[in-house]
Amino acid sequence: MRTHIDTLAAVRNLGILAHVDAGKTTVTERILYATGTTHKRGEVHDGTTVTDFDPQERDRGITIFAAAVSCAWDGHRVNLIDTPGHVDFADEVERSLRVLDGAVAVFDAVAGVEPQSESVWRQADRHGVPRIAFVNKLDRAGADLDRAVGSIRDRLHPAPLVVQLPIGAEDGFTGVVDLVRMRSLVWGDGDGTAVAGAVPGELREEAVRRRRALEEAVAERHPAALEEFCDRETLSAATLTAALRDLTRSGDGVVVLCGSAYRNRGIEPLLDAVVAYLPSPLDVPAVRGVHGGAEQRRAADPEGPFAGLVFKVNATATGRLAYVRVYSGTVGKGDVVRDPGGGRTERVARILRVMADRHVQLDRAVAGDIVALVGVKSARTGATLCDPGAPLLLEPPVAAEPVVSVAVEARRGTDTGRLAAALARLAEEDPSLVVRTDAETGQTVLSGMGELHLEVAVEKIRRDGGPEVAVGRPRVAHRETVAAGVRGFVYRHVKQDGGAGQFAHVVLDVEPLGPEPGVTGFEFRSAVVGGRVPQEYVRAVEAGCRDALAEGPLAGHPVTGLRVTLTDGSTHVKDSSDTAFRTAGRLGLREALRACTPVLLEPVAEVTVTVPEDAVGGVLGDLAARRGRVGGSETRGGAAVLTATVPLAELFGYATRLRGRTQGRGTFTTRPAGYAPAPAPVR
Repeated sequence: MRTHIDTLAAVRNLGILAHVDAGKTTVTERILYATGTTHKRGEVHDGTTVTDFDPQERDRGITIFAAAVSCAWDGHRVNLIDTPGHVDFADEVERSLRVLDGAVAVFDAVAGVEPQSESVWRQADRHGVPRIAFVNKLDRAGADLDRAVGSIRDRLHPAPLVVQLPIGAEDGFTGVVDLVRMRSLVWGDGDGTAVAGAVPGELREEAVRRRRALEEAVAERHPAALEEFCDRETLSAATLTAALRDLTRSGDGVVVLCGSAYRNRGIEPLLDAVVAYLPSPLDVPAVRGVHGGAEQRRAADPEGPFAGLVFKVNATATGRLAYVRVYSGTVGKGDVVRDPGGGRTERVARILRVMADRHVQLDRAVAGDIVALVGVKSARTGATLCDPGAPLLLEPPVAAEPVVSVAVEARRGTDTGRLAAALARLAEEDPSLVVRTDAETGQTVLSGMGELHLEVAVEKIRRDGGPEVAVGRPRVAHRETVAAGVRGFVYRHVKQDGGAGQFAHVVLDVEPLGPEPGVTGFEFRSAVVGGRVPQEYVRAVEAGCRDALAEGPLAGHPVTGLRVTLTDGSTHVKDSSDTAFRTAGRLGLREALRACTPVLLEPVAEVTVTVPEDAVGGVLGDLAARRGRVGGSETRGGAAVLTATVPLAELFGYATRLRGRTQGRGTFTTRPAGYAPAPAPVR
């Protein structure tokens, strides 16, 4: 048993999170190089990276699909997932975070916290994933560690614990001072190996001051460190390291390191920090699942019953791969596993250690491993695989709701079946893609998280040997809400057609969920007194109201931002039933919505545009023409950075317009910002 514990303690499952172009993939490549996993440094701009192996990723120069790799450092096994940074692929990040124990958040030393940095940070907060921060690109003009740390503190609100001081600036950045051990690490222009030495004399005073600030920040948050600090007025390296580990794993602090991944500077200390501060599978709470309606917990014990979660499915030339995080037990080649959600039992044909698009065969996988299984043909993303003798259902990742749709059809009528199969395969691999048939037009509609997301999906069909596809103009997913509600709306459902009848009487108050249109969600309350509507019928009324939200009175879009209160009602001794009250809830809310003041909502995005200062006027005018509301502007690194809230429908084709207005020098990023009232109903 001791061997199992020692093995698990030496495992780190982590993700690399960041805004697009902050350097995630380059950091991953340098980690693989530093650990000896690869013998040549891959470059994004050359299309030679290990994790961006898909042809579209290499063509576009961005990460699209989360890629898993495995390497070894200082006696530890590091399972690493390089996640996308583009907002359209945030669902890939969500599924990855569901199975990770820790993360490295990468920030650009010039830009600091960017919109998608904030989004992925909040995603990690929701999953309770401990993080360390790596401020990258310190060799760039305008790079400033303190300014980047300030943006982390101000926008993300953690307690940043900076453990390094840069040696040199911009082109002169050559190394760091390790404030924990009070030594220098300097990199040359060769293979990237650090040379340790004394703190340079000109930085000695600054290093002592920053070490003191680090000790005070740690002592303020860690009882054991505070006790030693009060006794000795300083902290030993061992105490500081242990306290930083505890603060990282509890989320009370975030260790901040710095470097330049492109120049291979700062990677070894980053790996040391991963091993020292981020948790192993033994350090995270036991996974929770349900069986027979009762909650169960499974600790990370290789000797326990097997349980794992499928977080990604990929169809490759060599077969269908199900990427699985093993939470407990052991699974071997040839074992029979059960999918309790699908009610199926399947046999594991092969187990693969994943190295992006390359694989190493294993005989077994144990608790804490992230592997790919071959042979589980029916398991979908979010499925639980477990020991047939010890069933358990784990909570699946929640797929994001699509916001953009396009109509797709095969260019040749004979290819309709092939297109349907290709779309089904896409939706299986990526649950944030939804395929449906429009009831009015009969068209096949593909919905996703953004214009680029759909563009990549359609291109994948073509590259995988699918049929030629014709694509319609993108359309956004509208919603409906109410600006003013109704009170005391009475609805009676009475049906008598021989035999037992149906009777339900409900009185509803309908009101907006928030003070301004654009708030999403649904809330149901019961204010019935005296038992006039029994509790089981109240639940049926709520279910009926939720049914009614599928189609609004204005243009048939789903309804959101609503609070419904059941204030009164009555029953019939024979004719009342769950079915009658569910029907009353559905039809009653539909009628009540027609009596309200409906409002059409459209999805909006927060846009950050970086342009040369001489192009600001034209860009501002274009944003105004797109119904954008500019929220602020600042100068950063010699360029103007504008932030605005713009309807998503107005951003189709914006990249081409921006390039034209700025002679190719402008860039922009977006992130979802909810919904806002649309100017007029759109059908």
